[in-house]
Amino acid sequence: MSLVIENLDKRFGSRPVLQAINLKAESGLLGLVGPNGAGKTTLMRIIATLLPPSSGRVTWDGIDVVSDANRVRSRLGYLPQHFGVYPELTGRRFLEYLATMKGIRSAAGRHRVGEVIELVNLVGDADRRLGTYSGGMLQRIGIAQALLNDPELLIVDEPTVGLDPAERVRFRTLLAGLTQGRLVILSTHIVSDVEAVAARLVVLRDGRILADSTPDALIAAARGSVWEIATDAPTAARLQASWSISGLVSAGNRVVVRIVSKSKPVESAQLVEPNLEDAYLLTIGATVKAA
Repeated sequence: MSLVIENLDKRFGSRPVLQAINLKAESGLLGLVGPNGAGKTTLMRIIATLLPPSSGRVTWDGIDVVSDANRVRSRLGYLPQHFGVYPELTGRRFLEYLATMKGIRSAAGRHRVGEVIELVNLVGDADRRLGTYSGGMLQRIGIAQALLNDPELLIVDEPTVGLDPAERVRFRTLLAGLTQGRLVILSTHIVSDVEAVAARLVVLRDGRILADSTPDALIAAARGSVWEIATDAPTAARLQASWSISGLVSAGNRVVVRIVSKSKPVESAQLVEPNLEDAYLLTIGATVKAA
């Protein structure tokens, strides 16, 4: 059971969106990270059989996502970036409706709806109208509908956009618990969403894979390239205009500036241990912004 992507390219007209993508993944949680416009959603839609590649091949367990899309869909769960609901329906009725649409009928459908409601921890809210749900609860309904067919491959695209910090943590914890016996692909531009839950990270920028590694290996590669400077506010503003800044913290009348750079940015800068956010910025090439 594996996802295999070979020499994948996608163009919209003459504009390349994905270029020379090669990837193989099995069970677990794979984090697909990159800035907005990196090509993450396009890649997810191709894997989800919703968009054909311009060239190359994608297979799930040997099944081609283009030539045999229906077989892939029967084993696939997908939560797109923008997930619509019927606000007048309750969570339970909405899931029962979708179960019917997926061909899970009658008693079997109701039983499966009950299972996924429990799985996403919405038992106490399942009979409330969706129009009364918080953003985090709606995302859990989104995951519930993606799990109705008990998929082997679960694709989740930018699921935490707009959620408050507590809801983001709850949602990440939910995803981490869904990896047994399946591959979960989580796409995001928020590095903290995958830091605690993904054993593997694929970093995408401008339609190309820049890194395919573990969080620890990316952090190790960033050692010697992260600096801190305690300075005044005007100097901090000048540094922010000239360098890639991963953190600004006020400390009394001083500002501690965290800079990602392979070279020492200013004489007073001190090397510090990197975190994953630092490593990500270094990987995507967000170094000197201006000389």
